Amino acid sequence: MNKKIQLQDLGKKDYKQTWDCQEELFKNIVDVKIQNRKDETNLSTPNYFLFVEHPHVYTLGKSGDISNLLLSQKQLEAKGATFYKINRGGDITYHGPGQIVGYPILDLENFFTDIHKYLRFLEEVIILTLAEYNIIATRSEGETGVWLGVGTPFARKICAMGVRASRWVTMHGFALNVNADLGYFDNIIPCGIKGKAVTTLNNELGVEKVDEDEVKEKILKHFTKLFEAEFID
Repeated sequence: MNKKIQLQDLGKKDYKQTWDCQEELFKNIVDVKIQNRKDETNLSTPNYFLFVEHPHVYTLGKSGDISNLLLSQKQLEAKGATFYKINRGGDITYHGPGQIVGYPILDLENFFTDIHKYLRFLEEVIILTLAEYNIIATRSEGETGVWLGVGTPFARKICAMGVRASRWVTMHGFALNVNADLGYFDNIIPCGIKGKAVTTLNNELGVEKVDEDEVKEKILKHFTKLFEAEFID
């Protein structure tokens, strides 16, 4: 059971290039698992965690509704944004500058074989991180992700989540709005949920910019504790 996670901060990187990178790492883990079963060996499977910031892009999950994208191809191009239909769960979301995106590519057999628990742990990592900024964040029943003001007319989402898992190997992950431009969310019905707002950490704190490296450190601290993991370079 390998609880070491190889950490890679990709900086600013194109969505498709990052997706290809995820697929390659995902395949690396699955290949080891297949080899173990074939040869009746017990080789350790690797785990990975990618931090990245994407240029403006909209992504639609495999069960999502394309009508939740409110832009034509020409309008997308005018806004300097791209669009991809991808193989994660969930509906439509936005990624862009000022957003911390985390992609844990884990063999859950190294941790626990429970997808529901995995999603709740991802949410808890973000909830604990926001608590360090005195932001009270919670879950919203039936709506994956992390929210503020649940149960009030001012409910708003601060972190979206969508994952894929096969053979207990995960990919995709979470997108935390830290200093993101909220105007780009006006072009979609975020996660297919009508009538709910989206927010950012800097907006909630009333500051111009939050230190994103500091937020990443807090995320990794809580991830390490919850998953009983160790990050390595």
